[in-house]
Formats: sequence, structure tokens, C-alpha cells
Amino acid sequence: QVQLVESGGRLVQAGDSLRLSCAASGRTLSRDNTGWFRQAPGKEREFVAAITWNSFNTDYGDSVKDRFTISRDNAKNLVYLQMNSLKPEDTATYYCATRGWGTSPMDFSYWGQGTQVTVSS
Repeated sequence: QVQLVESGGRLVQAGDSLRLSCAASGRTLSRDNTGWFRQAPGKEREFVAAITWNSFNTDYGDSVKDRFTISRDNAKNLVYLQMNSLKPEDTATYYCATRGWGTSPMDFSYWGQGTQVTVSS
């Protein structure tokens, strides 16, 4: 079993940058593909980004391409989401998910509790 904890979410202004972190306990992240999803109130959970266990491949949702970057540090058992040029529509709870691959929440097995990102205009 793996427990995921997201951190780094907070209130920022449009145009700001923010880096989210996903930490794992109970199992190393280093051998599992990991992704980020987000969910705004009243909306479905949306794919943001994913990275393979060895960082060889990444994938991004259309709404965040060229603004967000996913990366990982397997030595530290961490996965990051660097978010630049934030927009009010990026406001959501951001979730880390691991052990899977794809753009659907159904594609990943383990989830964190989420961290709130709020972007003011």
C-alpha cells in the first residue's frame, strides 16, 4: 500500500507560478508512473500531467501544455508539478495519483487527498 501526500497549494494571483509536490510513504514511487489530476467544484476530475517512472515520457492535458511541467526525483521519492502563468481557471484541488498510466482517473490505482490551488484574477 502506498500513501500519497500533496503539498504546495495556496492562493496566488493570475500570472504567478507555483510548484506542487507529491510525497509517498509505505512504498517507493520510483518504480511507478505518476500523474496529477485536478478537480474544480461541480466539475469532473481532469487529467493534468503524467510522468513515467524513469522520466522518459511525459504527457499533459491540453489546457496546461506549455505552462505546466511534471518532473520527479526518485532519490527523494517525490514528484513535482511546476505551474507557470497560472490562470483563474486553474483553480482546483490538485491530486497526485500513482501506479498506472493514462488520462482517466480510472487509469491510476493510488491517490492522495489533494491540495487546493486558488488563482485570483
